[in-house]
Order: sequence, then C-alpha cells, then structure tokens
Amino acid sequence: MRRRFMPLVAVAMLGSAGCGDDQNPERARALWERLQEEDYRSWSRAPGFESPRPSRAAHDDRVVVYVNDVVSEALRAERLSAWPEGSIIVKEGLDGDEVTQVAAMTKEAGGWFWVEWTPEGDSLFSGEPEICLGCHRSGDDWVRAVHLP
Repeated sequence: MRRRFMPLVAVAMLGSAGCGDDQNPERARALWERLQEEDYRSWSRAPGFESPRPSRAAHDDRVVVYVNDVVSEALRAERLSAWPEGSIIVKEGLDGDEVTQVAAMTKEAGGWFWVEWTPEGDSLFSGEPEICLGCHRSGDDWVRAVHLP
C-alpha cells in the first residue's frame, strides 16, 4: 500500500474505534484559513527541508516543512527546552510534485494542536488525535522534523 493512502485507512480505523479523529473541525478550518491568508509557503523552510526530501513518516513519500517567524526566531536561540507559544510548523506531503496532504501543528497555551488536511483544506484529523501523538511523542517538545536548539 502506498504511504499516501495510509491516513485514509487510519481515519477509517479511528472512526470505527470511536476515537474521534477530527476533534475540532472549526479550529481546523480557522487554522487552514489563517495559513492560506499568511501564505505559509512564503515562510522559511525548516533546516534540512530547503527542498523536498524523502520521508519515512506517515505524511507521504517526500515532504517539505515550513516554519513561521516564531519558530525561525527560536532556532536562533542558544538553547531552548520547549518551542514558544505561537510556533507553527507546516508539512506538505508530496507524490512527485503533487501535494497530497498538508499537516500543521501550532503551539498554544494549552499545548500543541494538530491538523491534517486534504490539499483542498478538508480536515482529516484535528486536536490531539492519537495517530499524531503516537509518532510525535518521540520528538523534542512533540516536534520531530526540527530539533530544539
């Protein structure tokens, strides 16, 4: 099975288990609109993601990662124990040059909020779904693509 179909299978599995994969579709929609308004593709690329690179994670065969100014500024710090509130990281999953999914995480006062959308902006997962937490537990302050300075 190609990796790009994995999230759809996971949605079906989570839905049948009653886990609530799209916990907050209104917040997910608002974040999607904000990312479009701010043109996240104009943001800095995360270190190591200056061009699309192969991925072994659930976000497709190749990915590119964008970070907002809060993360860019934090990366210049000498040492951090956690990402600051307001951090936003966006990952596009690619099949060739075609975007197959967009995932984002934003750090707010209560912690991280995750969303994964179709390329058209329909949310598949949002909130703190176990499918996100399961992988992100191993990251620095829940972030796997970018390490804390």
